[in-house]
Amino acid sequence: MSAPTSPPSRPTPLRHGMMLLAALGLACGLAACAPLGSPSGSEASSSSPADPSPSTSAPTTAKPSPSPTATTKAVKMPTDCREILSEEVLTQLGETPLNPENFGPTGAQPDGSLICLWRDPRADTTYLMTTISEMNRGPALDLLNGLAAKEGFTCFTPDNGTRCEKEWANGTYPVTDGRTLFWRDDVLIDTKYSNLAPSGYTSSIVAHLFE
Repeated sequence: MSAPTSPPSRPTPLRHGMMLLAALGLACGLAACAPLGSPSGSEASSSSPADPSPSTSAPTTAKPSPSPTATTKAVKMPTDCREILSEEVLTQLGETPLNPENFGPTGAQPDGSLICLWRDPRADTTYLMTTISEMNRGPALDLLNGLAAKEGFTCFTPDNGTRCEKEWANGTYPVTDGRTLFWRDDVLIDTKYSNLAPSGYTSSIVAHLFE
């Protein structure tokens, strides 16, 4: 009689963190990883697939490398919230007000970052807020690994960068909230949204900054 076959072991959290570390390291220039393919209205969610929301692309599974090759190049930080978006995305945002008053700092900041808030002051929860800032590889690793290991974010490597994302149900209203982060070349695009997720939003910003 042959010995019983042991069930396959499940990946441990440590291995998951190492996988994300590899993804981010590879996004910094390792040739071993081929990049994978790539909130609507004032009160109603869009029926089209939302770019800030979780993607169907599979997480990266490459093994970590102890000495990734640095290929970071200088990226010109944006100063205008409309210029970073395609006409298609702007059309989806419609007449949603940009950077309304009384919601904290928005627009170009003294530290070189850019905060873009699309929100109708008359709506209780519908909004889309993106912060684009400089972030070195080390802090980016800590942030993205923490989101993946502790908060259940899905991370993968599209467009020569690293993207982490998660969606969840709003605790008060019957709408969907979410967060999408994209890091590449020491620049972090961090988007938080509720009930407002234009299709192609994050990809449009990535194309403006890096292509």
